Amino acid sequence: MPAFDLQRRLAAEALGTALLVATVVGSGIMAEELAKNAALALLGNTISTGAILVVLIAVFGPISGAHFNPAVTLVFRLRGELSTSDALMYIIVQIIGGIVGTMIAHLMFGLPLLNEAMKIRTGGAQWFAEAVASFGLIVTILAGLRFERGSVPWLVGLYITAAYWFTASTSFANPAVAVARSLTNTFSGIRPRDLPGFVTAEFCGAIIGMVVIGWLLREVNAAAPIRKEVQL
Repeated sequence: MPAFDLQRRLAAEALGTALLVATVVGSGIMAEELAKNAALALLGNTISTGAILVVLIAVFGPISGAHFNPAVTLVFRLRGELSTSDALMYIIVQIIGGIVGTMIAHLMFGLPLLNEAMKIRTGGAQWFAEAVASFGLIVTILAGLRFERGSVPWLVGLYITAAYWFTASTSFANPAVAVARSLTNTFSGIRPRDLPGFVTAEFCGAIIGMVVIGWLLREVNAAAPIRKEVQL
């Protein structure tokens, strides 16, 4: 963990998540207003989200690790890289930051501060898509940290850019962002009643991703028992 105290790490997580959600919601509003076409609106939303992730992870990564995501924080807690109390505080500020991000986007576009989403996003296919999205995100992060640490901002940004289009759910892959998006009745919204399925799938996909990539990256020499040669 970087050499910053908890207060500063929490501030970085809250600020980063707020800026991420402000980008997701704000670019969705702008894209929908300008494009008048769902595919073009999604493309605008995608490019903005992928780009801001590169920036935010590069800027805040050295401070807090740039999780901005309770599923990512849970994985690092399970890996023993965060204490339970720190992980809980990370998740709390991520959710608060996400909600603030929605409010920021609404203020910029002259909308009510919070507005319950009406967009239906539910069903087995959507939940499976969220599990896949979160699985891939964790694999990208952990493998990136192992082999291309300096490229992690780009790897995550590019992965989410792709996942917006190859997943049926448009890759929320983030419980805090999902909560924040339930409070905006705009292009990127999700009905509050649909949240439990999304959040559960995201956590499940993240944990499975951690297990799979942990096995995949385990070195053979470290995993295999030491064999002693017997000389006759």
